[in-house]
Amino acid sequence: MRIRILAAAGLVALIAVASCDRPERKAEAPPAATAPAFSHEMSGDLSGYYMPASEVRIGKWSFDHIFVGQAHEFQAWEGGGRSETFGPVMLQFDDVTSPMVQTELGEARSITARVLPTAYTVTDTAIAFEGRSPELGAVRFEGALDPGALATARRNLGDEGVVVTGRLTVGDAPAQNVQLRWWAGD
Repeated sequence: MRIRILAAAGLVALIAVASCDRPERKAEAPPAATAPAFSHEMSGDLSGYYMPASEVRIGKWSFDHIFVGQAHEFQAWEGGGRSETFGPVMLQFDDVTSPMVQTELGEARSITARVLPTAYTVTDTAIAFEGRSPELGAVRFEGALDPGALATARRNLGDEGVVVTGRLTVGDAPAQNVQLRWWAGD
C-alpha cells in the first residue's frame, strides 16, 4: 500500500513539475473585425456626376464620370438590393474608337463600360471605390472631396471648379491623378 501511495505522490509531483515547464497557453485573440465592403456616411446630398476636368485616357478608353447616388440607393445596395446594371457608386468609361450615336443628351460614344462596385466607402470628404469590368479589369479610385467646392458647384447647378482630387487605377496601367468637377445630371 505504501508503494502505491508513494508512486501516486510521485506521479502527482511529476505532473506538477511538467506543467511548470510548459509555456503558458494564451487565449487566442478573436479575429479582427473587417470593415464592411460597402459603407457610406454622408451628412448631406453628394449625388450627381463627377466628371474629369481634363481628359483621362487608358488605351482606347476615356474616363467619363463617377456617378454617386442618393441615400436611399446606398441603403438599398447595402441592404442586399443589388442590380447588375446600376450601383450607388459606379464609374463609366467610353471607347473612343466606337462610333458616335445620338442620345437624348446629344452625341455620345456607342460603346461604354460601366464599372459597378465590389467595394466602396463614401463620406462627406472622401470617395473610395473598387470594381471590375470585363472590358477594363480591376478599377480603383481614391479621392478627397472638397465639401466647400461641392456646395458652390451645387449652388451654381454645375460649376467648372474641381470638387474631387484623386487617383484612378485601371487594370495594369499606372495610376493617374485626376481632378473632377460636379454636374447634377439631366
